[in-house]
Amino acid sequence: MRKQIGLSIVSALLVLSALARGQTQPVEVNRSGNHLDVLIGGKPFATYYFDPAVAKPYLQPLRSAQGTIVTRGFPNGNTVPPEHARDPNLEPHQRPLAFAHGNTDGLDFWEEEAFEKGFYGGPSRQAYGKLVFQRLAEAHGGPDSGVIQAEFNMVGPGDWILGEETQRFTFRGDEKTRIIDCEFTLHASHGPLIMGDSKEGTFGIRVAEELNSPPGIMVNSLGGVGEKEIWGKRADWVDYFGVVAGEAVGIAIFDHPQSFRHPTWWHARHYGLFAANPFGIREFTRDPTQDGSWAISDRQSLALRYRVLIHHGDYREAKVAEAYHRYAAGE
Repeated sequence: MRKQIGLSIVSALLVLSALARGQTQPVEVNRSGNHLDVLIGGKPFATYYFDPAVAKPYLQPLRSAQGTIVTRGFPNGNTVPPEHARDPNLEPHQRPLAFAHGNTDGLDFWEEEAFEKGFYGGPSRQAYGKLVFQRLAEAHGGPDSGVIQAEFNMVGPGDWILGEETQRFTFRGDEKTRIIDCEFTLHASHGPLIMGDSKEGTFGIRVAEELNSPPGIMVNSLGGVGEKEIWGKRADWVDYFGVVAGEAVGIAIFDHPQSFRHPTWWHARHYGLFAANPFGIREFTRDPTQDGSWAISDRQSLALRYRVLIHHGDYREAKVAEAYHRYAAGE
C-alpha cells in the first residue's frame, strides 16, 4: 500500500510539473528535396538544410512558440542579400544554427570556401573541409516530439574522407517554449581525427539582429553579462534575450553535464554569435602552455550534447536556470 501511495505521489508530481511547463504539442517532419521542414503544434518552427552545394548542414530559421523568428535570416544557401554585404560583422559562414570546427585535422570546417573571395579578402590560412550528406537515418514526427538524424562524410581537398559525422536533433514544444536536443558524434572512421585548438567553432547560433548586444542582452549561468564577461569563459549555459517584432523573447544553449569537457568554453560575440567550443582553450585563455586539441583514436567516436531553448520573456521570467537543472537531471 505504501509503495502504491508513493508511486501515486510521484506520478502526480510529474503530471503537475508537466502542466506547469505547458502541454507538449505534436511535431511534424516533412521532407522536400534537400531539406526537412519541422512544424510544432501545426506551426512552422525550423527547416533543416543538407544541400550538397553548401559546406555544412544547418537549421534556419528558428522561431518562438509565437512564431517570432529569433535567428538571422541569411545566408540563403551560398548567397547573402546585397543590403547586408558590407556589414563589418557579417561573418557569412555563421549559419543560424550549425555545428562545425575551425581546425579538424588541419582543415577549416567553420568558415566556408564559397564566401572566401567576396567576404574574407583573400585565401584562407587553412584548406577548407566540408560535410557531404550520405543519408537520413531518421526523419519523423510524433505526438510529443520529432527526430532528425543525418549522416555525413567529413571531406577535404581532393574529396578525401577524413571521418564521418552524425547529427541528431529531437524537437519539442509547448505554448511558451521550443526545445531542440542536439547530439553531434564525430567518428574517426578513416584513421585518427584531430580536433585542433581553435576559437573558431563549434556549436553555434547566430541570432536575429534585434537580439544583438546591444540592444539585446547576453548572459551566462554565472551571471556574466555581455561579451567581455562571457567570451572565452566556461559556463553551463548562455542566453541571448531582447525584443523581436514586439515579442520579449530569448534563446539559450545548454551544455550537457556529460558532454565533452563540461562546462564548455564559449565563443560568444556581441554582434549576435554564441557558440559552445570545448577545443579552443589556448586561444580563450591566451595561455600558450595550454592546448585544447583532442585526438579521437582510429575507429573511436566523440559525442557532444547540447540543448537549445527558445523562451518567452527574459531569462529570469523564463526561469532558464531552472530549465537547465531539469535538463541536467535528464528531463
